Amino acid sequence: MASFKPTKVYTYPKLGEKVTEDTLYWKNYKAPVQIKEFGAVTKIEFSPVAPHNYVVTASTRIQVYRPQSQEPVQSFTRFRDTAYGGSFRGDGKLVVAGSEEGLIRLFDVGGRVALRQFRGHSKAVHVTSFLSDGYRVVSGSDDLSCRMWDVASGTQLSSYTEHTDYVRAGAASRLNPDLYITGSYDHTVKLFDMRVGGSVMTMQHGHPVESVLLYPSEALLVSAGGRYVKVWDLLKGGQQLVSLKNHHKTVTCACLSTTDNKLLTGSLDRHVKVYNSSYKVVHNFDYATSILSLAVAPDDEVMAVGMTNGVLSVRQKKHTNDKQEVLTKRRRTPAYRVFKGKNYIPKQDDFLVSKPVKQHLQKYDRQLKSFQVSKALDSALETWRRFHNPEVTVAVMIELNRRGTLKNALSGRDEQSLTMLLNFLIKHVTDPRFSRILLMVSDMIIDLYHDVAPQSSIVERLFQRLLELLGREAELQQELLQVLGILDTLFASLAPRQEVSGPAAPPIMLGSQQQAA
Repeated sequence: MASFKPTKVYTYPKLGEKVTEDTLYWKNYKAPVQIKEFGAVTKIEFSPVAPHNYVVTASTRIQVYRPQSQEPVQSFTRFRDTAYGGSFRGDGKLVVAGSEEGLIRLFDVGGRVALRQFRGHSKAVHVTSFLSDGYRVVSGSDDLSCRMWDVASGTQLSSYTEHTDYVRAGAASRLNPDLYITGSYDHTVKLFDMRVGGSVMTMQHGHPVESVLLYPSEALLVSAGGRYVKVWDLLKGGQQLVSLKNHHKTVTCACLSTTDNKLLTGSLDRHVKVYNSSYKVVHNFDYATSILSLAVAPDDEVMAVGMTNGVLSVRQKKHTNDKQEVLTKRRRTPAYRVFKGKNYIPKQDDFLVSKPVKQHLQKYDRQLKSFQVSKALDSALETWRRFHNPEVTVAVMIELNRRGTLKNALSGRDEQSLTMLLNFLIKHVTDPRFSRILLMVSDMIIDLYHDVAPQSSIVERLFQRLLELLGREAELQQELLQVLGILDTLFASLAPRQEVSGPAAPPIMLGSQQQAA
């Protein structure tokens, strides 16, 4: 006897949603894991070296996490006041961070005590980063200065005071150890060349700059601040290429993904937006509170978002074998492999009888299995009423129609069940995703209950609404057919004329003429 196959519930795209490769790629993340930090998460950065641990800056702590762990593997807590800007060195072995007290501390990832303390800034240091050579550190402070430090000796190498307001953003070149980008609340972005001893390029962002980053080729620079995200061409002297205004509150952070260098931005409006190569928004992530920091792992396996309420939200990439592993773990093994006793040693020719896996069915599937078609439809409608997922109800209707029992499931209904069915049809019959089966159901309902509908004022009112909907839909379809006929005529007249031997082609008819024919 063949086993019962559960009803297949199809997944439909949402109305108005364009399903593209980018959408499918960015939807392929698991539900976020929430990790509570000690304060607002102001910066997240992944190590460029596998396994790509990430450092989180929040309150007076700098904490290092593994991609798969929810507990920190290392914590640096020797800050008297708020810490800022925790960053990895290129080899992932050192971490540097600034603080509200104006000190810069250098840590070994495997240790706890600071290896170096750089003193010189008179106000809070929000920006710290290693240059690509790994031997120098650059910092930006609220004292308006940018300074360069020697890692080995802990001494200051140079200082630049060209900004007129707080320096709150920075990015070091990975291709040239002498280039560094800063962003300031004076609305400017500056490119510094350590060999020249000052800035060699200035770009006017127009708003306080919260974040800057360089594309891997370092031909393009991104600045974020206010509601704007701007892209600059450094090879053309800092010419502005694009100005994006997709957020409705201040954009606080930006990063790049590994796949095709997709740009991601986070904002105080609680959204993370993903842009394609044409800088069009292709996906959107929603969060509970305002976003301060954002980072994606170098292999795109993890996306971490830090918020103002001290919550670190971590999303892991889905894999096809994850579900199989879960099912394998859940599968219960029998107590004995054979039926010849506990101490029997299995032989090569023994025949193993496996225990059948119990099939767990939904309520409507159990009723379909026992041929209770009317009750199965009632259960599907109840699922829609409770969870607002019409896909299940439509799937049951499709299955009933395949079995040839749809009319039996619709007939013999009382006022309450018929009311729920009519409400479902009124809400979803014009939805193009479900219209094929629901128009068939509506036609059957009208045939079955047209004569008895006046006996109930509620059913009669719902009947009238359904008939009006179907009438408007029919008129709309008629108008669309006429428009298609007109377009066919126009396209035929615009097409180049060709001499064709043989019988003449039939004349093109409009939609109404086709129906008359």
